[in-house]
Amino acid sequence: MDENLPLDVIIELTDCAIWQNDHLVLTGVNLSIKKGEFVYLVGKVGSGKSSLIKTLNAQLPLKDGIGLITGYNLSKLKKKDIPYLRRKTGIVFQDFQLLTDRTVNENLEFVLKATGWKDSRDIDKRISEVLEKVGLGLKGYKMPHQLSGGEQQRVVIGRALLNDPDIILADEPTGNLDPETSEGIIRLLQDISKTGRAVVVATHNYTLLKKFTARTIKCEDGKLVEVAADEEIELIDM
Repeated sequence: MDENLPLDVIIELTDCAIWQNDHLVLTGVNLSIKKGEFVYLVGKVGSGKSSLIKTLNAQLPLKDGIGLITGYNLSKLKKKDIPYLRRKTGIVFQDFQLLTDRTVNENLEFVLKATGWKDSRDIDKRISEVLEKVGLGLKGYKMPHQLSGGEQQRVVIGRALLNDPDIILADEPTGNLDPETSEGIIRLLQDISKTGRAVVVATHNYTLLKKFTARTIKCEDGKLVEVAADEEIELIDM
């Protein structure tokens, strides 16, 4: 960790270019997100939402500009620091990516052991804490296929919380869920932001944006644009 942000700022991108392999998707990106802030990231398919999230999580390298995130400088990030950055940036995927041959508890235990947890009592306690937080306190013994889609996504959010991250990055977290279940997931993510974590949600669900209003950033024509609070967001073909 070699960079310090202002105390309340957790993500700061300055004049960044976002690349997906050899394809330039966003230029001149300036973005500042504070602790405890809930932010929507919107835009058409291919506009750069997922590439931006993958850059914040160091899945894609930051080649141009300055990117500071939870104490790390993305443009100077050493390979050995990536696992530590990722512990501070919990990720929530659209397609869950749970291990189908293991129970919920075993899925979470796998992550904790992979990130250096060793004491079985500490592991059990942490698993119990996150499952309570996401409303699944009694579901740890179940296999993923025994859970509904919404419950599986709650497990994924619980998994993202295991190492007490500063940031949650959610890429289309309601993409495979029905409207009522989707609302529950957004409520949960907003509650998580109220605990001081920054939460960034990439979505194309206009209904949720209208119902659960929050700061909204749009990927459009290769740029990142702040959407005014009273501005209608055109989400056709997203």
